Amino acid sequence: MGKNDADVLIVGAGPAGLVLGNLLRAAGIDCLILERKSREQVENRARAGFLAANSVRVLDANGLADGLLRTGVQHDTCAFRYEQTEFELKYSELAAGEVHTVYPQQFLVTDLIAEFLARGGEIKFGTEVSSVSGTEATVIADEVLLRAKYIAGCDGQRGASRRSVPARVFQRDHAISWLAILAEAPPSMSAVGYAMHERGFAGHMARTSTVTRYYLEVPRGEDSEIWTDDRIWDELHQRMRADQYGPLKQGAIIERRIVDLGSHVMDTIQRGNLFLAGDAASLISPSAAKGANLALMEAEILASALIAAHDEHDTTALDRYSAECLPRIWRAQEFSHWLITLLHSPAGYDDEAVFQRALRDTRLESLRTSRAHQDFFAESYVGI
Repeated sequence: MGKNDADVLIVGAGPAGLVLGNLLRAAGIDCLILERKSREQVENRARAGFLAANSVRVLDANGLADGLLRTGVQHDTCAFRYEQTEFELKYSELAAGEVHTVYPQQFLVTDLIAEFLARGGEIKFGTEVSSVSGTEATVIADEVLLRAKYIAGCDGQRGASRRSVPARVFQRDHAISWLAILAEAPPSMSAVGYAMHERGFAGHMARTSTVTRYYLEVPRGEDSEIWTDDRIWDELHQRMRADQYGPLKQGAIIERRIVDLGSHVMDTIQRGNLFLAGDAASLISPSAAKGANLALMEAEILASALIAAHDEHDTTALDRYSAECLPRIWRAQEFSHWLITLLHSPAGYDDEAVFQRALRDTRLESLRTSRAHQDFFAESYVGI
């Protein structure tokens, strides 16, 4: 390798970094992944779980979908509950007819790590990256200077890679917070559940046959620890209108954390030989389940570009990496923002709150009755 420690240094062992690493190893490109956390922490980190059709295609086409195809569960229906009624949208029968596959991120990451190592890749866990330079193609990790031809920054919003790309950041604080809950309980609905209530939004998303993800809208600055198991289930019962539509299947709460809904997009996601992917490139609210799917889309595009540069000395695709990814990122952001306005409305009974709730109810009614509106939702919900 001469003076380089790898052809490609990948910072971060999340879905973006691991998919990228696997695709590069399949092409015979030497790459090293640097990860701040331990392997155990990475393989047990519960985050996303809904994979769009394009993500499944990327994984399957590259020999990375064995576990997903074996135990993943397809979901194709959303249910909306609000004061007037409940209705379901089976989005697999609308627009492009695509579905989500539910496969918890920690399962996918575990699969990807094992496959990357089997393909001859190397991961340095417990390694702190303090500095990244795209112009020099260097990384300082645990005070050691590492060199490469190219660097992929997949280390999230707070990582060193993102700080190394001087770019304008377009951002929005949605002024909405969720209590994200992981319950050791079977799903209570066959559909993804979105409940709008005067007390705030509540969401239901299956993870496995024994674990369910719930969300509760809470005041900004709320401490997750004040939410006891009993209080969580009481609030979910009210907001999901369990008295009207059926009881929730309860169990122990195994995770509770506060998520402040915000969006960030950088106006370029590359500098020199540094390329950002995943949350390092953009942050999106979890409302539309787009984060992991954007990460896999970017990993595929970046892998193809790096392979062309390495094998054919053609950097055309690398030069256009930002231009290729950013329009897709913005489309995902637009739908996420649209869904946030659908699911949330101001509390209280002043003129503004009443007006906004009336608009929200009109949007829901249009989604319930308009095929054109339903097709837009289905295409945007699964597409990436």
